[in-house]
Amino acid sequence: MNRTSRILIKARLPLAAGLIGAGLLAGCATIPPPAENLRAAQQAIANAERVEAGRYAAADLSSARTKLSSADTAVTEKKMTLAQQFADESRAEAELASAKTSVIKANAVNDEMKRGTSTLVEEMKRSSGDKQ
Repeated sequence: MNRTSRILIKARLPLAAGLIGAGLLAGCATIPPPAENLRAAQQAIANAERVEAGRYAAADLSSARTKLSSADTAVTEKKMTLAQQFADESRAEAELASAKTSVIKANAVNDEMKRGTSTLVEEMKRSSGDKQ
């Protein structure tokens, strides 16, 4: 090896060591728990419970609770990426339960209004028939 090659190797050695060290540190770095995702899922479940999703969309609300529990377990096992995924799925399931509940309640109100309107129409027909 000539002198120039040895100088280049010596100059690059600290750089290579630094890059390897940085790569190892990045690989070992821990991902923080997805606290915001977990809070969002808990809030979505609380909202679903508030609108009575347990009565109208029980399966979706149950799924949301199960996925939140799975997210908590994943955090305990230090599987933060999986925990975030479960938390996001939990939030989505809870929001779906809330949406389904809103649709069911809105349809019930709509049906009641239709029945009330039909009753009024029949009363009007009877009233107009009495006068003639």
